[in-house]
Amino acid sequence: MCQDILINNRLLTFDKFNFEPSLLEALSMMGFQEATPIQQEAIPIISEGHDIIACAQTGTGKTAAFLLPILNKIAKRQEDTPDIETLIIAPTRELALQIDQQVEGIGYFLGVSSAPVYGGNDSDSWKNQKSALTKGADMIIATPGRLISHLNMGYVKLDKLKHLILDEADRMLDMGFYDDIMMIVSKLPKDRQTLLFSATMPGKIRMFAKSILREPKQVNIAISKPAAGVLQGAYLVYDNQKIALIQSLLDGKIDTYPSVIIFTSTKRMVREIDQSLRRKGFKSQAISSDLEQKEREQALNQFKAKRVQILVATDILARGIDIKEISLVINYDVPNDAEDYVHRVGRTARADATGVALTFISDRDQHKFHNIEQLIEQEIPKAPNPPEVGEGPAYEPKKRRGGGGGRGRHGGGGGRNRSKHHGGRSNNRNNKNRSGGGRGGDRNRSGQKSNNRNNSNAGKP
Repeated sequence: MCQDILINNRLLTFDKFNFEPSLLEALSMMGFQEATPIQQEAIPIISEGHDIIACAQTGTGKTAAFLLPILNKIAKRQEDTPDIETLIIAPTRELALQIDQQVEGIGYFLGVSSAPVYGGNDSDSWKNQKSALTKGADMIIATPGRLISHLNMGYVKLDKLKHLILDEADRMLDMGFYDDIMMIVSKLPKDRQTLLFSATMPGKIRMFAKSILREPKQVNIAISKPAAGVLQGAYLVYDNQKIALIQSLLDGKIDTYPSVIIFTSTKRMVREIDQSLRRKGFKSQAISSDLEQKEREQALNQFKAKRVQILVATDILARGIDIKEISLVINYDVPNDAEDYVHRVGRTARADATGVALTFISDRDQHKFHNIEQLIEQEIPKAPNPPEVGEGPAYEPKKRRGGGGGRGRHGGGGGRNRSKHHGGRSNNRNNKNRSGGGRGGDRNRSGQKSNNRNNSNAGKP
């Protein structure tokens, strides 16, 4: 996890960073005012040309922390170039698309060209990606698997690259992308600036950073804890009580909870929960890696437009998806990784808003939940079950248990446009032709950490 460091209690506005006037105009038009702590610490380091290893949790503004100084360097450039200057690697299509959208918004004012390279779309998108990779774009935002597919075709030239950015590096390693990333790095010039951003900082990330960064500066922003605006609570339930509990919590309360995300650990449970909620009359939508990219985007757009009240998702949505005004997050099950809890509940109470995060704790998940309480240094209140749901198990996290889960299986039944031949989208104000996508899907890697059930080190809840 990230280690605490002292951040000066100061509010910095973006004009203090000596950005180009065009970038300052973009930030003003987009409503950026004061820099967040990660931006305050990282932007000067990146602007000075240092490598950096930065640890910051979701919702802290870390994407802008690495984008703004690089965009500023591009805005300062005097000459056109047909080369790819910046490569951003992200673990998922959703995160790559989100980063690209931020580049597009700011690049509109700078004339910066960019292109997303990720799987899950049609052959035309593959051709657009190939065009961007061969003819040049200021920024390429790619997922590892899709970029490897293009690299294997032999036409991608990255020998003039100046900046490599790895976002959500811990997640990429968890998903098994280490070999792919090292292959990509082997194609890059050694004389480059490398920026590594991670939500957590386990030993494997530090070892990984040593192998690809040169004398990096380190920025660690706070321990992973939910935002202050998140009202956390938990219910002790058996698996076959969970759908009934959701119904009790949400029935007739669409005004109180207009936007709800329910997280579960498996794609199978996403489908079963969604089907059960639909049978109960809720407007629900499932989203997981089983969906095509177009289907995912349609589901997210319906949710953002409030046409669907409930989004049921795997942890693919816990990081990298920027959905504002989430009123309630429900952890249908306790995450396997205690750090993932912070990212799940981080979907609510973003940008100083408030929200509610509730976790359903089954008998077998109690030790995992106790680890979460230790991580965030907070005992989370356990609410009594509504009478119509019935009594659940007692909270005994130190008790040794087998693999059973209580009664029943689950609750399912109950750039500048520099006249160069950019293949990427040019963000010139008069030409915002988008490109991206690609054929097929990225490799579906599973990196779930096993749950250590040894309770011997558990502290008092």
